[in-house]
Parts: sequence; structure tokens; C-alpha cells
Amino acid sequence: MYILSDNIISPLGFSTAENFEAVCLGRSALRYYSDKFDLPEPFYASLIEEDRLNEAFGKLPVNHRRYTRLEMMSILSAYSAIMDSGIDAGADDVLFVFSTTKGNVELLDEENSFEKERVYLWRSAQIVAKFFGNDNEPVVVSNACISGCAAQIAAMNYLENHNYKYAVVIGAEVLSKFIVSGFQSFKALSPTLCKPFDKNRCGLNLGEAAATIVYAKEDDAVTVTENAVRLVGGAMHNDANHISAPSRTGEGLYRSLMQLCPHNIAFISAHGTATAYNDDMESVAINRAGLNRIPVTSLKGYFGHTLGAAGVVESIISCHALQNHIVLKTAGTEEVGTVNPINVCLANAEITELSFIKMMSGFGGSNAALLFTENKKID
Repeated sequence: MYILSDNIISPLGFSTAENFEAVCLGRSALRYYSDKFDLPEPFYASLIEEDRLNEAFGKLPVNHRRYTRLEMMSILSAYSAIMDSGIDAGADDVLFVFSTTKGNVELLDEENSFEKERVYLWRSAQIVAKFFGNDNEPVVVSNACISGCAAQIAAMNYLENHNYKYAVVIGAEVLSKFIVSGFQSFKALSPTLCKPFDKNRCGLNLGEAAATIVYAKEDDAVTVTENAVRLVGGAMHNDANHISAPSRTGEGLYRSLMQLCPHNIAFISAHGTATAYNDDMESVAINRAGLNRIPVTSLKGYFGHTLGAAGVVESIISCHALQNHIVLKTAGTEEVGTVNPINVCLANAEITELSFIKMMSGFGGSNAALLFTENKKID
């Protein structure tokens, strides 16, 4: 299926162009917070400014419903992508696919006037789809860190096997006291800016974002541009290793990679969380798949770990890198130090190949990999 349009809402900008330019220039959205969410421990994160979000959302067509921050970000991102795609989002042949791990979980923590159902992921998805006049039941994907990739695989399956021509895939996540304190309790957060794949890495930084990709079924993708990017395959494997980690041997990720039969790959957009465990596991899987010479990049040093939005955000940035014939540097990394050697990209570099792999891993042993190409056909 082909990408018709996309959008990213993050602290780096409210358009894909703004976000991609910032990343190309090496700018990071990560900041130090010492008194946010009334937490006793400071942390680094990327957070969207409330005033900027409200101002941008206020420019959308009038709608009298009240929305949460998550819903506002999702609608704002989807609106921009849908307008650029030219599709009728309210049509029967359009499916909304919503990816998030936490949704409006902060509503459980505070007094508010929203209906009780607003904490459920399916309810947020319905509200976002209804904003665009779409009456189809949206698909909700919540599968830990691989949610954004899993949502794109779900969209592919629906377009291939049902009477839909277009899929609007939205990944969205906001941070809250519940989320940050949870990762602090795991001792998973870095006290400094994260350093993916670095020998001195010591944890991740969190982030919030919303991102949207409008996909077109291949038979109906008549308006795609000459260099349009195509999602040609996706695979998921759960190695059922542990409630909070995939297998140390990279078994599930290795199987996901090999199912795609990767060749002529320009780069790998890795999960790259900057935790000691995850980065080592990815290095093992990459080596087992025979891809250790392929340039590897992580975008966590720019956006932080945006959880359910990460797979969509990072797919979009990587697609635009492919179209611009570059592989982006891994921000924060100084000296690579993983259990198996991998070719981590430490500076922006030119590429000639026409495909890349996006991969993610997460809690419960979940793993996913996507294969994108700028070609309309892989030889």
C-alpha cells in the first residue's frame, strides 16, 4: 500500500516538514523537567506546549465537543494529513486505525467532567473518527511499544482483505504522572539525555507526539507521486519472554526481520531506546539476520520514546529520509558499545538503496518489523 500523505505533531513542529528539518539539523525536543507532574524525581522528556496546541486546534473547523489533549493532538495531526491526501475521510471506504498504549489514562488520576468511558481506548478512537464524519468502527491497536508498527500492519491487512480503499493510521501518546512514575519505578529512565547504542547508555527518555499516515490500497493509488513510498511488508513475532522485555537472544525480532526477506536495504530504523537490555538485544537480532553492516539509526534522541506513537512517527521520518536519499544520525551517541557490533550511524550520510526496515520491540516479548521501499516494485 502507498503513502498518500503524512503529518507529525511534536515539540519539534506541527508538520512533517518542520519535524524532518529539525531532525536533519540535529535539533532535539528533549528537555529537563524538575517539577513536572508533582514528581519527586526530575526527568528528561519531550513535551508539547499547551498553548501552542490549543492555538493550533482552535483554527480547525468548529466542533462543539470537548476534547482531551490526546484527542486534540490526534485530530490535529489527522486533519493535516487528510487535507493533504485529498480523500473524503467520511466515506465508507475509509478506515481509521488508532494506535496508543495509554490513551486518556490521566483521567483516572484527576477530577474531570468527561464521561467515564473516555478512559477507554476505543472511545477516543470513535471520537477522533467522528470528528471527520466517519461512521465505520475504528480499529484500535494497543500492543506496547510495537503498537505503531502493528497498526500499520493491521491497516495493510484490512486494505488487502476488506472493502476499504484508504486507511488513516494515527499514533498518539501524551505523558502524565502515571506514565512517567511507572518508568521511574522500573529504573528505566536516564538522568541525562539518552544515548542509543552508546557504551555509556543508561536508560530512555520519554516523549509525546501524534502522527498520521494516510495509506491507499495499491489498486486505488492512482494519484501517488513518482517517488511515493510503499509499505511492502510487515511481520510480528512474540517470543513470550517476559512481562517487560523481549528475549535477550532477539528471537522474535530476528524472526520478524527474516520474514521480510530484506535485501537492497539502505538503513535500519531501529527501536534504539538507549536501555542496556534493548540495544544489546537489537544488536543480536541484527547480527543473526546478517544485517550488521547495514547503517542503523535511532530517532529516540530527537523525540524521546513516544510509546504508541513511536512506530508511526519514526516510520514517517524514515520515509522522508529515504526520499531525500539520506540516513539520519543517531543523536546522543558518541561511542557505540553493544554486545554484538552494528553499524550505528553517527552522522547524516548519503544513501543509494531504495528500501529501509523499521523495527520495534516491547513489553511481553512483542516484536515487529516493516519494510518500506521507494520503488513501485522490488526487483
